[in-house]
Amino acid sequence: MDEKEFNTNEEITKEENGPAEHTQEDEKDTQYEDVCFVCHRPESKAGKMIHLTKDISICAECMQRTMDMMNNGNIDYSKMDFSKMPNISMINLSDLQNMIPRRQKVKKKAAAEEAKEPQKKFDIHSIPAPHKIKASLDEYVIGQEKAKKVISVAVYNHYKRVAAGPEADGIEIEKSNMLMIGPTGSGKTYLVKTLAKLLDVPLAIADATSLTEAGYIGDDIESVLSKLLAAADNDVEKAERGIVFIDEIDKIAKKRNTNQRDVSGESVQQGLLKLLEGADVEVPVGANSKNAMVPLETVNTKNILFICGGAFPELENIIKERLNKQSSIGFRADLKDKYDNDKNLLRKVTVEDIRNFGMIPEFIGRLPIIFTLDALDEDMMVQILKEPKNAILKQYQKLLALDEVKLEFTDDALRAIARKAMEKDTGARALRAIIEDFMLDIMYEIPKDDNIGQVTITGDYIEHRGGPLITLRGVPALEMQG
Repeated sequence: MDEKEFNTNEEITKEENGPAEHTQEDEKDTQYEDVCFVCHRPESKAGKMIHLTKDISICAECMQRTMDMMNNGNIDYSKMDFSKMPNISMINLSDLQNMIPRRQKVKKKAAAEEAKEPQKKFDIHSIPAPHKIKASLDEYVIGQEKAKKVISVAVYNHYKRVAAGPEADGIEIEKSNMLMIGPTGSGKTYLVKTLAKLLDVPLAIADATSLTEAGYIGDDIESVLSKLLAAADNDVEKAERGIVFIDEIDKIAKKRNTNQRDVSGESVQQGLLKLLEGADVEVPVGANSKNAMVPLETVNTKNILFICGGAFPELENIIKERLNKQSSIGFRADLKDKYDNDKNLLRKVTVEDIRNFGMIPEFIGRLPIIFTLDALDEDMMVQILKEPKNAILKQYQKLLALDEVKLEFTDDALRAIARKAMEKDTGARALRAIIEDFMLDIMYEIPKDDNIGQVTITGDYIEHRGGPLITLRGVPALEMQG
């Protein structure tokens, strides 16, 4: 059917009056392609669109289907010539226009841009070996040696599997999704972010807390793939080789002792099963719900690596209960409080413990690699402050260097900051909060005086027993009064 067949009276009048002037909005429209109002497919997939109004278009297939439903298939409207009936009006188009968003279009990639950037083929030789991945992680992440080794090997094997593709010998390598368990602030999210940066693959970080069954009052389960598609610039092929990190996975555990429907617990685990294993999923582009009037893309999750992470509070009590049951009566019996002060009790976790926490067996089975991150101690806190490539101290030193001021921290100051962070019990996140607090006055005062050349943070300043040492250009150090 020809596009001009369904022009409205207004558009026909404009054509009779002669060509309209080129506006800036018209030029902007050339960067977008129309989307079918009914099936939400873009013009590149559905074919030429029929324009009902300026902002409402429908593909020929949906139009034919609509006509068939109206006439029980007796009349083929595609063979009718509507050009002789310009005033035809079967629906109130102005009412329809008010029901939809103003623009039903998606951005298309320019042909010149596609020609300039040819698609790079995924090559097995471009994947760094596990020891190289771990060496790169060592530059950013302090400690967690076991976790870094496990994630390096798992990612290397996964991308070897993706690059190898289906083999002629019939041996298919299964996907190795991961479950990462560690206390808050131990570096779970930071580890995955660093990994994706090193591998140069699309990464989506989703929060399981907002997911609900069928998107009742939260996000659809497919919304995690919408974020991955956005990270890949809506390139489906690139997104299908990406990494999805689902944080706070412990929040979708089965709820205990509830008589209400569990829409954000076990049902979400059930919904995630097909994503983890590999399936073709209809993903809304740029929205969190399939009900939104946006285009849908089909994404195959077979080669997407899923990493789930969570703090799993109360899991330590479940592990402790299991270990205490193994104690016997007599001289060699374990004391009940033997594991109370064990900060790395999570290392002893088993699949049975995770199941008792509230994760269903089918879900755990699709996450074959389970590893834990250790709680941070005082020495690790000090290392985190100064050793990584983008350490917090280096960030503040760079900030003050822009004002031509040198910033130094004494060893006792670093120890004092680490001790305060340990008291907060929120892991590495506490470090920045503490430094922000102590640096506030310094960052406020320094721009006032161009004579300041160096600031030294001491342990006494952190412990509120004095102020930082200020060195003026060409003058001995002075103590800044708080």
